[in-house]
Order: sequence, then C-alpha cells, then structure tokens
Amino acid sequence: MSFVTGKLPLRLKIIHGSGAVAFGVKDSGFSFFLLPYYNLVLAVDAGIVAAALATALVIDAFVDPLIGHLSDRTYTRWGRRLPWLYLAPIPLAFAWALLWSPPFAGTPGYAEIVMLAVGVRLLLSACEVPSVSLVPEITDNYVERTTLFRFRFLSGWVGGIMMMILTFSVFLPTPEAQLQPEGYAAYGLFGACVMVLSVIGSAAGQHRIVAHLPAQKPPPFSLTGAFAEIFDAFREKAFLIFALGGLASYISQGMTFSITQYVNLYIWQFDETAFQIYPICLFASVVLMFVIVGPLHKRFGKPLSAAGGALVSVVIYFTPYTVLLLGLWPETGTTLSTAMVLGFLLFGNTAGVVSIISATSMVAEIVEAFEERTGKRAEGTFYSGNWLVQKCATGGGIMLTGLIVSSIGLDPGTPQSEVSEGTVLQLAMLYMAASAVLGVFAVYWLARFPISREQHEARIAAKSARSSAQSEQHDPISDAARADPDATTIAP
Repeated sequence: MSFVTGKLPLRLKIIHGSGAVAFGVKDSGFSFFLLPYYNLVLAVDAGIVAAALATALVIDAFVDPLIGHLSDRTYTRWGRRLPWLYLAPIPLAFAWALLWSPPFAGTPGYAEIVMLAVGVRLLLSACEVPSVSLVPEITDNYVERTTLFRFRFLSGWVGGIMMMILTFSVFLPTPEAQLQPEGYAAYGLFGACVMVLSVIGSAAGQHRIVAHLPAQKPPPFSLTGAFAEIFDAFREKAFLIFALGGLASYISQGMTFSITQYVNLYIWQFDETAFQIYPICLFASVVLMFVIVGPLHKRFGKPLSAAGGALVSVVIYFTPYTVLLLGLWPETGTTLSTAMVLGFLLFGNTAGVVSIISATSMVAEIVEAFEERTGKRAEGTFYSGNWLVQKCATGGGIMLTGLIVSSIGLDPGTPQSEVSEGTVLQLAMLYMAASAVLGVFAVYWLARFPISREQHEARIAAKSARSSAQSEQHDPISDAARADPDATTIAP
C-alpha cells in the first residue's frame, strides 16, 4: 500500500524533489568540469582520467546494487530509506570537496583519481538510491509518479545549473580562469555544502509521511542471498530492455556534457558572456521539459516519449555541426553564431531530458511487475540498477570524450586561438559519429519497453482486489473474540 493515495500535495512534490539537488551538483561537476579540470588544469592525460573513471565504475558495479538491496532491507521505525538520507550526506560532502582539491603532492595519478571518484560515487549512491526509491512507495499512480520525477529532474537541474552559473560568473569567470586550480577548489567547497543541505533537508521534510516501521521484517542478511535476489531482479525482462535503451541514452548525454567545454571553447568560440548564458539556456530547456512531459506521457505513454525524445534530440544536436561542416554556418564566435547554437541547445536538450525522465519513470512500473512475479518489492534494487546504468553511462560518455580528445591531439591548456581548423573539424565529426550510433540504439530499445499504462493500472487494480479479499477473511478465533468481547484469546 502506498503512503499517499490520490493526488499528491504540492509541498510533498517540492520537498521530495529537492533531494535531487545534490545529484545535480554532482552530475554537472562530473559531466562538465571533471575531465577539463584534471586534463587542462592539472595536466593529467585525458586517457588516464578516462581509464581511472572507468575503473571506478567497475568497482561501483559490484557495490551499487548492494546499496539498493540493503536499502530495501533496512528495518527501522523511520522506515527503510530515511536512515540512509540522514547519514550519507556528511561524508559525501568531504569526498566532493577533496575531488576538486586533491590532497596529493604533484599531479594526481591514476590510483588517486580512482580513489576520489569511487568515494564520491558510492556515497552519492547511498543518498540518491534511497531517495528515488521512495517514489514507488509514496504513490502507485502512473501519472503522479511522473509528477514526482518531474520535480526531481527540475530540482536536479536547478542544482546543476546553479553551480554552472556560479562557476562561470564567480569561480571560473573567464577562459583564462578555467585553466587555473583555485576556482575549482572553491567550487568544490560550495557544492559540498549544497549537497548536505539538500539531502538532509528533503529527508526531514518527508519524515512525517514516510517514517513508518516496514510491514515485514527481512530475514537475516547473507552476501550469497543478496546477490541471488539482485540477479533475479535484474533478469526481469522489462528491466533488461530499459537498461539497454537507458545505457545508450545516458552515454550520449554523458558524452555531450563532458565534451561541452571543448566544443564551446574550440568549435563555437564562446566568450565570457556566452559561457554565462549557456547554463541559463539549459535551465530554460528543463522548464520546457517540465511543462510538456506530462502531456506527452498521457498522449503517447512513457516508452514512446522516451524513444521519441532520444530521436528528436539527436536530430537537433546534429544540425549545427552538419551545417558547419558543409561550410554554411555563420563565422563562429560571432553573436549570430552563438545565438543559433544556444537556440539549438534549448530544444535539443529539452528533447534529451524528456527521454531521460521518461526512461527513469519507467523503472517505477517494473517494481510492481517484479512483485507480481516474485511477491517481493525491490524499489532500491531496481533504482540502484538504474543508478548503475546511469553511472556507467556517464563514465562511458566521459571516456568517449577522453578518447576523442586524445585522438585529435589537443594538448592540455591550449588557448582558443591556437587550435587548428583541422582539429576542430575532427572534433565535430567524431562527436557526430558517436552520437548517431548511440541515438539509434537508444531509440530502438526504449520503444520496445513492455509495460504500458494500461498494463500497470490493471496490475495495481488486481493487487488492490487481492488485498481487499484477504482483509475480508477472518480466522475463527478472531470472529469469536468479536462475538464475545470478554473472551481471552491466546496466540498459538
């Protein structure tokens, strides 16, 4: 039974969504600034950074599902999720600050980057997985789940874009400052404070609604049993299809974001003003998504919205690069060129976020399908799977960017004016080729997701009917006790 029936109050939507601000801070940092910081500022080879992040993801692959499983099995008077949300944010803040001010002498090496990245990723999982796992628990309504995810995504993007605005206006206000380490250290400290406040504040705001002793006490924990249950959940057909489509979408997004600093600096020749407008344009695209994704889900359902968003996003993102390669684009660096790039960004990112939020919301429906098959609920396990897919994809996207940058021979700290036209063209062509392959793969699998709104609502109705039938059945002892209030009943 969900915590809330019917329409969710606006206050709950806002408070629940605000917990995703921490994820937005992390996501913008890993996607936009991490590779340029270690590559262009600390002079670590882009391939080494990419390899270190890939290694961190392999470690995550074993630990993340356990975090989700342990969240499902947590048994306290505050419920299954809140203890995680109160405890994990504090060490996360310390790890985040260290990532942007490495406590090592000289240039960080492969092992140091792995250690820092693993710490941040695992601690963020301990916050995000329990938080997002509350969505199927709070409501079983198909539309209201989308609403909760709309607020989560909006809040996450607000956190990420707020950090971007501050980065380009306060911490790294000029292209020259983007090549110096001091601004990144301040960026890390400020982001750490935002993370703590968002996660703990969201948990406290939901406490009264979700702080209940779980209905069933889990059996004793064993590592073998834990992985058996995790593998059983991940074998769910709907989850496998989601994972294939979501992986491609997330890799594409991770590559697009991590390569942004390179393409905006070297292809589109952004100046200080353009860098400051860029995050505002991103925020406008998320607001547009917030308005249109609900009607899209009602009209087409989540799977087609996810596939269509991925397709439209690739087409829109492709257009300016294609026109540039054909020699028909205005001179880069001019006001006209920058305005056109930002215009394509507005609608391309809107479509991309529609695809991502639709795919993420689809996971909530897998919970009931799995429960119908096994009799178990595994919100944390499935959302740790989603989180694992997203992490692997973000790391894969960053790795792709690292390979692209390494292959074109772009040296650390290279100023805008010293990059050759040939290097710029190679960067554009490799980015387009990778985007095309990933986009087609994502569209194919997301469109094949097997759970429609009608199937989900039928499953919920059947579950409700079974629950009502069970509640109407009475054992003889209970009936006798009701007939004779003075009788004493002794449990067998």
